[in-house]
Amino acid sequence: MKDPCAHCEEMMQPYLDHVLTDDEMRAAEAHLAECVDCRRRYKFEESLRVYVRKAATEPMPAELKQKLAALRIPLD
Repeated sequence: MKDPCAHCEEMMQPYLDHVLTDDEMRAAEAHLAECVDCRRRYKFEESLRVYVRKAATEPMPAELKQKLAALRIPLD
């Protein structure tokens, strides 16, 4: 039998994307309800997604754009 935590890790992104079947969602939720480690991982992944969404909507300061432009390596 497959390790339930390994299976939960495989299903984490589809679970967060809400693309699992109803049965898969229930199974994931049941595991998250009983497994502290997987629940901690889920909370981290969920907050990471919130952070990335927020960062993607904030405009980049001009000074940072200049610093990043200075780091570019020209393609020959």
